[in-house]
Amino acid sequence: MSEPRKILVTSALPYANGSIHLGHMLEYIQTDMWVRFQKHRGNQCIYVCADDAHGSAIMLRAEKEGITPEQLIANVQAEHSADFAEFLVDFDNFHSTHAEENRELSSLIYLKLRDAGHIATRSITQYFDPEKKMFLADRFIKGTCPKCGTEDQYGDNCEKCGATYAPTDLKDPKSAISGATPVLKDSQHFFFKLPDFQEMLQSWTRSGTLQDAVANKIAEWLDAGLQQWDISRDAPYFGFEIPDEPGKYFYVWLDAPIGYMASFKNLCARRPELDFDAFWAKDSTAELYHFIGKDIVNFHALFWPAMLEGAGYRKPTGINVHGYLTVNGQKMSKSRGTFIKARTYLDHLSPEYLRYYYAAKLGRGVDDLDLNLEDFVQKVNSDLVGKVVNIASRCAGFIHKGNTGVLVAGNAAPELTEAFLAAAPSIAEAYEARDFARAMREIMGLADRANAWIADKAPWSLNKQEGKQEEVQAICALGINLFRQLVIFLKPVLPLLAADAEAFLNVAPLTWNDHATLLGNHQLNEFKPLMTRIDPVKVQAMTDASKEDLTASQTDTGDAAAQGNGELAKDPLSPEIEFDTFAAVDLRVALILKAEAVEGADKLLRLTLDIGDEQRNVFSGIKSAYPNPAELEGRLTMMIANLKPRKMRFGISEGMVMAAGPGGEEIYLLSPDSGAKPGQRIK
Repeated sequence: MSEPRKILVTSALPYANGSIHLGHMLEYIQTDMWVRFQKHRGNQCIYVCADDAHGSAIMLRAEKEGITPEQLIANVQAEHSADFAEFLVDFDNFHSTHAEENRELSSLIYLKLRDAGHIATRSITQYFDPEKKMFLADRFIKGTCPKCGTEDQYGDNCEKCGATYAPTDLKDPKSAISGATPVLKDSQHFFFKLPDFQEMLQSWTRSGTLQDAVANKIAEWLDAGLQQWDISRDAPYFGFEIPDEPGKYFYVWLDAPIGYMASFKNLCARRPELDFDAFWAKDSTAELYHFIGKDIVNFHALFWPAMLEGAGYRKPTGINVHGYLTVNGQKMSKSRGTFIKARTYLDHLSPEYLRYYYAAKLGRGVDDLDLNLEDFVQKVNSDLVGKVVNIASRCAGFIHKGNTGVLVAGNAAPELTEAFLAAAPSIAEAYEARDFARAMREIMGLADRANAWIADKAPWSLNKQEGKQEEVQAICALGINLFRQLVIFLKPVLPLLAADAEAFLNVAPLTWNDHATLLGNHQLNEFKPLMTRIDPVKVQAMTDASKEDLTASQTDTGDAAAQGNGELAKDPLSPEIEFDTFAAVDLRVALILKAEAVEGADKLLRLTLDIGDEQRNVFSGIKSAYPNPAELEGRLTMMIANLKPRKMRFGISEGMVMAAGPGGEEIYLLSPDSGAKPGQRIK
């Protein structure tokens, strides 16, 4: 067996100026799943992160709130830490860039770069706010676009015509902070001589460290020729002062990536078995991976490796870049309720629902990921509850009732267990490559096979037959073992489900290698529901809670439906259909020959229907209204006879009976008038 790998992993640092939302959470969940997989396999994998705590924006927000920047970033860090913890993102250390370790490392790296000749200085002319006594970044200057004349545009680009320009080109410039008219003022700035590393970067970015699409984008910058990078800002500024340069501060993007090193160094001080140099020295044999979004590629794939090279440290093994998150096919929107904060989600739904959905959609490329809320509900309910958890819930009862909870030894389907064993290397390869979507497809394919085998063996039917109890125990024992295999494969994605399953299985925490064994002659603990279905009502409540209040003028125009207020918005009519569409529906009178509850289903009844020239098998979710299904036998109802058959885990449903009502006990099976005959078509 090969030696365990030594791996250090980071995610991009969240800015300490606001809340975490589901777009941010995509990256941290992606990273956490990969880290958990590595640990699951027995590798030493350390995951560090930190709040990005410097910059003018934080200084100005703290001033507005009447607190110090230190108080602001402490408050935000507490909020971020709580959100990450509840989303099961398991950092080994979550630190802050406003920490002594980062001050020391930033100064050290700067001095090494300076002493090696990689720092230049020159005077630049910038806008200066005479009231706030501070130089203004481009985003803090507004004025009239010099190209199209649109007012209230930012200092570097026009949102109306798309033009880019220098802040000094703006007409009628104003400070976005104080409203004062800025003046031009000179100041000496410090620059990192990025062109010194052109040749190294051309080689390194094509060495397999980046996805091809990212390397191609970086090549555009390299081919255009690199420019020196301004790494200084003037006081007042919340950050670290540059050594030997009073009143000059490191630009936030200089010390932010060094925060990865600082967070790890802080962890090393608390965990003596970790050695900082073993992971960061030039000759380090450890692996180093950064997970980031595509919006900050230039900082991580150009500036950062050049800084590390110039200061004598190792460069990353790989930079894993992901796309943006959209919701329901569009950019996140406060008015639509799809700009969802992590805390708002957690107030309504389990974190593992989102972890699984992200995993099911995340490939290894940089494509954007769409969180379609309807698909989210359907996929989680179908895959996790309907496939994975269903296996345990179908089998556990027979083992507890028939054999006092003891799992018998044996293997009732060697070919099936061999298929599960053979699939493990491919699933592991998909995890390693960050192709989580492929891993989830393969795992759910195994779950389908397990469910189909159990349905074919039908232990619920065998259990009613004399002398078949031993066979029932063998089937259900293998069912539980197959469930255990699936939990092992899913553990990096669903750590809570795994922990609850381990408690039910009465086993120590499962590791990846446990998939190669089966449990036998083993006592199970009491089975408790492991996961419930997503209620769409909760998803709606989450989006409602995320909606930003619209203006009074919109309310006054009666736009209740658009806002999600009022009764119409709660229960809208379905879209209109053409008459030809309705005419294609084959409505028939049906006689209910048999009605029975479905073993393992909370809501379903199995109805055997006579429609004149044939009998049909239909599953209907009306159990809550008809707890004694036998009372339906002999009754006439109406059914859609030409509905495409639907394969369910309990069998095939060959149509749909017609019912009405709000749900629960208030479901009313529709019946034709007296005199109707089975098979008659309803006109």
